[in-house]
Order: sequence, then structure tokens, then C-alpha cells
Amino acid sequence: MSRVTIFSTTKYHDKDNIIIMSNIMSGKKLAADIKSCVKRHVEKLGQMGIDVGLALMQVGGTAADEQYLKTTISVSKTVGIKTYEYRLPGTASLNEIINTINNINKDERINGLLVLFPIPRRINPRRVVNAIAPEKDVDGLGSTSVGMFAAEESMFQIFNKDDFASGDGRHLTIRNTTCAPHGFLPCTPFGVIRLIEHYGIDIKGKNAVVIGKSLAVGKPLALMLLAKEATVTICHKSSVDLAAHLKNADIVCAATGVTGLIKGDMIKKGAVVVDIGINIMPDGSFAGDVDFDSVAPYASYITPVPGGVGPVTIATLLENTLRSAHNNVLLKTPLILP
Repeated sequence: MSRVTIFSTTKYHDKDNIIIMSNIMSGKKLAADIKSCVKRHVEKLGQMGIDVGLALMQVGGTAADEQYLKTTISVSKTVGIKTYEYRLPGTASLNEIINTINNINKDERINGLLVLFPIPRRINPRRVVNAIAPEKDVDGLGSTSVGMFAAEESMFQIFNKDDFASGDGRHLTIRNTTCAPHGFLPCTPFGVIRLIEHYGIDIKGKNAVVIGKSLAVGKPLALMLLAKEATVTICHKSSVDLAAHLKNADIVCAATGVTGLIKGDMIKKGAVVVDIGINIMPDGSFAGDVDFDSVAPYASYITPVPGGVGPVTIATLLENTLRSAHNNVLLKTPLILP
């Protein structure tokens, strides 16, 4: 099989010389649009004397963590969000971690806190994320955010195409902010939904398979797809005959951390394939959960790794941080006179 890449479309010729088109779902354009909006509103807050700040905490860490940390800091700078790094050794105790989080919760400079996972296995991750103040839980993993999301009290965000309305630079308006100020959507699954819809793909009525059941990606993504009226199946490491589930899937979302798990012969022809996994290979390159070369001939749309979901995830994190800053302004300064 030969492959010729033309812009964002990859053309394949199979053994019968039938041309199959696979559209590459890059997240860069969507991420750029989100960041442009965030930058405008960060500047408007700046005109009111308010900075927007994001804290990033790393406990021990891996090469993938380090790369994500550097990228997030770099992107934050481009939109005017200040970053604060908290690097704790892998030997840090739970007490040390929670004390650091408590200090961040009280720091008025900081509107959001992202803890990079995984953290050392001896540390209970739920104790860590639940220590984050709900109004600063911009990655949406704490129990308050998860509960509001599961109860569909913060779900309105996935239906709102323009969260931040334009303002005059002195008065800030948030459109359709009808929920409590707490309750942020998890950035990665929200980014997946946004990316799918950015490419004009209708989710309603489709058979969707989510591979992975983590609280960070798999479970919330399944709930979002369900809210969009897809028929959702969740598969995981104990699922029997994964390929049988995938053969009927119109939308496949893989988030397992297992390199190349999804092969071409497992995919229904014409399926939309979203690769959420990002794994660092021995040579320093990145690979996803999907074997791109074997799957792309069957997919109508497919995300690359890197450059697919990742940029939208970071942009959404920055948007949530901005939303936290807005909520803080609205709560503490209910009326701003000209």
C-alpha cells in the first residue's frame, strides 16, 4: 500500500487500487482560535488590574510530564497567563503535597492549579485532587467538579459555542453563565468533543466506543458523548474481544496509554478515530494508542499524535483558567463602575 499526503488529507490505494481518503484532524487551528479568545479576555482583565495565573505542580515526574509542563508554560505565556511552577521530589510525602496545595489555594495570584499525573504510586491521587479548591480545579478532576459534571450542572459548556462574549475592554460579560462558579469540565475529553465538532462531525445517533475508563479521560468523555446523544460503549483492559466492539463503532476514542493497541483490521470502514494516547518512544518520538499507518486507510477522519487532541487540551486548560478568573471577578466585584 502506498501513501501520498496532500495537505490534511491522506490518500491511500489498497490492493484493488481503490482510493480511500482519510482526513487528518489537526487540533492546531481550533487551539489557535481558543487561545486567541483567551488572550483578548486576559488583556481585558489586565486593563482592570487583574492578572490571570496558573499553577503547575509536578511530583517526581516523567519525560512526558516534563514535555507537557514546558509546552503549557510556553503556550500560557503567549496568551498572557502567568505560570507558577511547583516541583516536588518523588520522595515528597502526602502532607507536603497537600500543604503546598493549601498554599496555592490561598494565593490570590493563582486562578487555577494543574497537578501533572501520574504521581508516585504510594500517594493517593484522589486525596491530592480533592485538596484543590473547587474554584481552582481547572482540570475538572476534583469530586466537586466531577459531581457537578455527572449531574449535568456544568455540562452546558459542551453545547455553548461562544462562552466568552465580546466586551468593551472595561466591562466583562460571560455569556450563558447559568451554573455555579465551580465545576470545570475535564480538559482532555472536552477537547475531544470540540475537535470532533470542529470538523463538522455529527455525534448524535452515532455508535461511539471509548477505550479506557479513567476518571481523567474515559469516564467523562463517555458522559459527554452520551450528552451529545451518541450510543456509548466503554471498553477497558478486561473487555473481551475489543475488535468486536470496534467493528460497529462510528466514533472510536482511544485513551489507554498502550502504544499501537488499535490496528486497522479492528476498525469499521469510514469510522472517526480519535487518538488520545501519547507515549514517548525510545528514540524520543511520540506515538499514540492507534497504529496510524494501518488504521488511517479505514478511517474517514483520524487524529495525529502529536498535534491532534493535545493542542486543544492545553487551550481548554487556559480557557478554564480564564473562566476561573472571570468567576472570581464576578463574585468579589459584582458591580464595576465606569
